[in-house]
Order: sequence, then C-alpha cells, then structure tokens
Amino acid sequence: MSSPTPFDAERALALAARTFEIEARALHGLAAQLGRHAGEGFAAAVRAILECRGRVVVMGMGKSGHVGRKIAATLASTGTPAFFVHPAEASHGDLGMVLAGDIVLALSNSGESDELAAILPAIRRLGVRLVAMTGNAESTLAQHAEVVLASAVAEEACPLNLAPTASTTAQMALGDALAVALLDARGFREEDFARSHPGGSLGRKLLMHVRDLMRSGEAVPRVPPGATLNQLLREMTGKGLGFTAVVDEAGRPVGIFTDGDLRRLIERSEGDLRHLTQLDAGQVMHRGAHLVREDALAVDAAGVMEQHRVTSVLVVDAAGHLVGALNSNDLMRAKVI
Repeated sequence: MSSPTPFDAERALALAARTFEIEARALHGLAAQLGRHAGEGFAAAVRAILECRGRVVVMGMGKSGHVGRKIAATLASTGTPAFFVHPAEASHGDLGMVLAGDIVLALSNSGESDELAAILPAIRRLGVRLVAMTGNAESTLAQHAEVVLASAVAEEACPLNLAPTASTTAQMALGDALAVALLDARGFREEDFARSHPGGSLGRKLLMHVRDLMRSGEAVPRVPPGATLNQLLREMTGKGLGFTAVVDEAGRPVGIFTDGDLRRLIERSEGDLRHLTQLDAGQVMHRGAHLVREDALAVDAAGVMEQHRVTSVLVVDAAGHLVGALNSNDLMRAKVI
C-alpha cells in the first residue's frame, strides 16, 4: 500500500457524491431490467419461493455472504422462513441443514465462487431448487440454477472498480424487492410483522393488550355510591392512582372521582369545608368515566387518553364490570407511548 496522501475534504465529498450517483444508476438499471427479460427471472423466483414448502436457504461468500445474511433476516421477518448457510461450512457438514423441499438462494456477483461451485452438484443431488442472484448470466452458478436473478452493474463505486460496492447495493435492493413481493403475495400485514418483532415498538403497539398492563384486583380503587367523602379520599390515597371509581352493586362503574374533582370541589366551597363531610361519593363523582375493554389494544387505550386529555381510564370486561385501571405511567413503562 502506497503512502497515504494528505486528507482532502473536497475530494472526499466528491467521491461520496460519485458513489451515490453510481449506486443510484445501478438501482435504476435493475428497475429497467425488470421491464425486459430479467423481469421473467424475478417473477419466477417469487413464484418458486411461494411454492416452496420448506425454507429459503441463503448462501454467499465474502461481501455477498454479508448481504445474504441480511436478505435471510428480512425474508424471515416478513413471512418467508429463511436462514443463512456459509458455503464453505456447507461443504464440511452444514449442507445437512438443507432438506428436501427447501430452496437455495445463492449470491455471487461473478458466479464463479469456488466455495459455491464445490457444493452445486450436492445441491442438485438433494433435489433442491436453486435460485441464483448473480451479475454473470453465463457463469457456473447461473448454469446450475433453475432461476437466475440478474444483478449485474455497469461499474463499482470503488475508484479502482474492484471493491464490491454498487454490486452489493444491487444485491441488497434485489433481496428487498423479493421480500416485498413475497410479503404482498402472502397477504402479510402489520399484525404478522408484529408477531415476528415482539420486542420492537410496533410489536408492543400491536400485540400488547390492556389486560397485560392494567392494575387489577385490590390495586383498583373503587367505592360504592354511598361511601362518605372521607372513605372516598382514603381509597384514593391508599391506591395512589389519583382517582377512584364509583361502582354499583353489580360492580359496574357509574362514575369516577379524581384529584381534579377534589380541587374543584374545594374551590366551590369558598373556604367552608364543613359541609363537604356530609357528601357521599354519588354526589361528588362525575358520570361518563372513560372506559376501555380489557381485550382492547394498549395503544387504543393511549388514544382514548389523548383524545379526552385524561391520564387514566377504567377497564371493564365484556359485561361492563370493572376489572382494572390503567394510567399513562403504565403505558410509558411498557413503552407503548
């Protein structure tokens, strides 16, 4: 390696812009190919994977291998069971991971990777369908494949035209295009995505229900309409939620009393608090408490709070009985909001 030259910011920026331009042209070239013969290969690959009753086994060496790992992960998270197998390890036992009924998606820009070429006969003996993603339609890999996905680019973004840059961008985009076409064909929806991403924000929003987060049992503040104001305040203080539900004999909420209601009650008394001790819960509560079902999504409960500008809601079952309470802190702890 020759001695490094002094850093030139303008040259670095020019090379960055050139890289973006070359890789953008590569992607535009892929899109244009879909309107010609290459489009048949793409459609055939999607059809073959849809027909597959096993898994998609992605293989690739070097930079193509890194791209392959990402493609396998994207497929698996969007409804197409997939995993990556390193071609060199495949020839030393890992080919046993490939079963009849699987389909192999092999990536190689040149199509002449020695490690891939070494296992192509074995893949054929397994009776496994082979889809090749390659920039060389005349390569050994392409000749062995049942379906060829053309990923050829005019040039690499590397100034030496050597390091895989535009070619790996093309492979990545082609893999994403496959995943998108497959998830659409499978009818894959947000709920399905959430099930494979339970730890992500979308998973929390689409999978977490109110029942998973609500306070329940003795943690829910409640009093009957005939409870005295003192009893009501003790219940609020003891449960620490800043409100208490008022429920009828059947256990259905008929109202709610909050910290805000207490402040307003004191303000209306104009300093004469003696008569307040004569009031009961039914007289001081306000009706129309905001309710959510226990089987509702937690994100929907958050929507109710936001719409009505409240920080808490009462939770009821299908029959309208009070079964829980939920406040904005519960939602924040679960990272729903």
